[in-house]
Amino acid sequence: MPLLAVLALAGLLTSAPAAAQDPSAAADALIVGVKLRVGGRFDNVRMCVASPPGTKGGPAADVSFFIEVPVDNELSVEIDVPVMRPILFGAAFRMLQFEPSVALKFRRESEGGVDFVGGPVLGLSLHHGPDHLSAAEGEGRRPSFFAFGPTVGGYLGLDFKRPGETFNFQLGLTPYLTPLFGVNDPDHHFGVVVGGLLDGLFRFNAR
Repeated sequence: MPLLAVLALAGLLTSAPAAAQDPSAAADALIVGVKLRVGGRFDNVRMCVASPPGTKGGPAADVSFFIEVPVDNELSVEIDVPVMRPILFGAAFRMLQFEPSVALKFRRESEGGVDFVGGPVLGLSLHHGPDHLSAAEGEGRRPSFFAFGPTVGGYLGLDFKRPGETFNFQLGLTPYLTPLFGVNDPDHHFGVVVGGLLDGLFRFNAR
């Protein structure tokens, strides 16, 4: 289902008329797009569905939709909403992991076809499910609990400009840290998530 949603959005965006894709050329270039994310994390609170019980962390992946609102030619605000992990974990593992974020992106233009982009990232992590000692199914699955915490991180990337094309591509790294606190949790779970993601962004000019 997440893959179908991504393909549907991409088809909708590519079928619409688009202006020349050069985000640094116009301050009013509203950007929408799809972000593919893959990486890993240390996590001593939540169960990782790709790791054995008792493992603190493991691989991480997600697909998200985002909108990038320009402030001027050198600054924009990006709002990121994950879709793959919330849908997949809810349907397959009876869990919630939802981590929306907001990034402040500063752009350093170059004379070539690649700009440098970077800035701080702030977000919120919401969890409902078992802890890292749990198995995904069967007798080894431990009780679920709610947890939340703020996410603090950064972004550093390269924006590959494609003037005259429907979309352009951005490749970046997002390291982050999230303290997690149990809510109405009999076991009083508390811990930290430290991770990093490699991000691939398909960016469409929306106006």
